[in-house]
Amino acid sequence: MEIRLKPGTMVVLVGSTSAGKSTFARKNFKPDAVLSSDAFRLMISGDENDQTVSGDAFRLLYEVLRLRLVRGLLTVVDATSLKTHARKDLLAIAIDHHAPICAIVFDMDKELLLERNRSRGDRHIPDWVIEQHCRLLQEALPLLPQEFDRVYTLYDQTDADEARVVIDEGQDTNNA
Repeated sequence: MEIRLKPGTMVVLVGSTSAGKSTFARKNFKPDAVLSSDAFRLMISGDENDQTVSGDAFRLLYEVLRLRLVRGLLTVVDATSLKTHARKDLLAIAIDHHAPICAIVFDMDKELLLERNRSRGDRHIPDWVIEQHCRLLQEALPLLPQEFDRVYTLYDQTDADEARVVIDEGQDTNNA
C-alpha cells in the first residue's frame, strides 16, 4: 500500500497499544516529525508509562504540534487516538493551521495484540486494556472518514511492513 501525504500534513496514528504504531513511525518518518505521547510522558516524569502525567504530556504535545504545523512541517502524532475527544483536540489544531489531516489506522487482530503485549518485557499492559482498545477502535472506525481527509488502514503486520509512505511531491520519507 502506498500512503500518499501532502507536505504539512498532520498524521494521526490510530490503534491499540501493541499494534505497532511506534515501530511504523520509526520506520517511515523522520524522528523529529514524530510526537509520541509516551515520549512526552517520559520527558515530564521519567517514566513513559506514568499515566498520571498524561494531561501535561498532551498539553506539551499539542503545543509542539502547533509549532510544527505553523511552519508547514509534516507531523505524526503517535498515541492511541481511540477516543473521539482525543481526536477532536488534534483535529481542531490541524484545522486552525489549515493542515491536511490523515489517519493511519492499525486495525489488527485482537489475539495478535494480546500476544505481542504478553511478550513485551518493558511494558506489559493488562489484557483488559487491549480488549477495551479493540472495542474503542471498532466504535471509531465509522467516524474516521468523516473526521480525516484521508484514512489508510493496516490490517496486519504484512500491511504495516509493506506500506510505503510518500510525500505527494514525490519524495519518499524514508529517503528524505
